[in-house]
Amino acid sequence: MSDDKEKDGRRFTFAALQELFDVRGTVALVTGGGSGLGEAMATVLVECGARVVVADRDQDRLDRVVRVLADAGHAEAARLDVADRTAVDTLVDDVVARHGRIDAVFANAGIALGAGPGQPDGQLDTFDLAEWTTLFDVNLYGVLNTMRAAARHMKRQRAGSIVVTASTAGLRADPFVSYSYVVAKAGVVNLTRQAALDLARWRIRVNAIAPGPFRTAIGGQRPKDPQREAMWSAVVPLGRMGDPREIRGLTVLLASPASSFMTGGVYPVDGGALLQAPGLPEP
Repeated sequence: MSDDKEKDGRRFTFAALQELFDVRGTVALVTGGGSGLGEAMATVLVECGARVVVADRDQDRLDRVVRVLADAGHAEAARLDVADRTAVDTLVDDVVARHGRIDAVFANAGIALGAGPGQPDGQLDTFDLAEWTTLFDVNLYGVLNTMRAAARHMKRQRAGSIVVTASTAGLRADPFVSYSYVVAKAGVVNLTRQAALDLARWRIRVNAIAPGPFRTAIGGQRPKDPQREAMWSAVVPLGRMGDPREIRGLTVLLASPASSFMTGGVYPVDGGALLQAPGLPEP
């Protein structure tokens, strides 16, 4: 495909566009890459020429994703539970040992547990504290484990991009998700900002993507669940849930030279959901 295009007698070149968003040869790790947003992140990076290690704790999902990506570029599978700090350290060390560096890390793995406060078992005095602990182990400590492991190597490189999957639920109260999810994601937001301040001295950028309602294992599985789709469509100004493919643009931006002066940011991709806050019915 040509890099040039003719229009109305004028000649356009895409060289600048290619240079800005060039991730060819980039060594990237995507956790939670076996499905949903993580799969979309891993896929677009591979398709753009990055060497991607796809990590997930579900081996069947991993095998499927890497098999699909085999013809698109370089993808490797790594079974990983991000709540296991030693396992995370070992994986990142292994990536660097084999590839010589690690350029971009997407700390994306996350789970959803428990009901929101609109349900009887999701209220402040009724929610399950065991589920709180389980979710924090993955959604907050798992992110911390991934960031720490990446930072050790990126500081030696004096370069790198760490991208965290936060949530719009970490930026406001959300009646549709559990206390544990909202609080963990809020922690992720400030963890991102603190790490960005800390690691800027080594020219390491740290940013967060804050998805709104996406059609994923957390937001609502495919095929469409009409009830869940209707619930979210009513509170999203664009009138629908997001498709995981719609995370691809921001993924490439934050992994590429185009974001070289961006750090400490939290970027919603939510169809405008933050513009209006859904409430709860009277008890």
